[in-house]
Amino acid sequence: MFKDKRIAIEKKSVKVMIDMYCKRHHPDVYGSCQECGELSSYSWMRLDKCVYQNDKPTCSKCPIHCYKPEMREKIKVVMRYSGKWMLLKTPILALLHSLYGLKRPKKIDKETLKQMSRSKQEAENET
Repeated sequence: MFKDKRIAIEKKSVKVMIDMYCKRHHPDVYGSCQECGELSSYSWMRLDKCVYQNDKPTCSKCPIHCYKPEMREKIKVVMRYSGKWMLLKTPILALLHSLYGLKRPKKIDKETLKQMSRSKQEAENET
């Protein structure tokens, strides 16, 4: 059941984490600030283009780092802050994320990796 909704669950988890971070670090802004909104949009775009899709491991265990370096650092900061609070705010999402963290990533053939590389370059050229 949850396997078919892996990307949707991941998107919800990322959104909750970014919202928690933004609320704490940018309290003067109602909702998400522009920087956090851009990070959220970027992370959703990367999830949509993930080569693993519903077989996706957690990003920390993924052999393919599809985020641009600056965005990767931003999401790391958000996840470091929000990860510890996920158990209190959304325990089910935190549990699912922990369970997905136990999963080993599948091996991907070279052709798929080439397509992923092209997709990443196109995404970087768009921004």
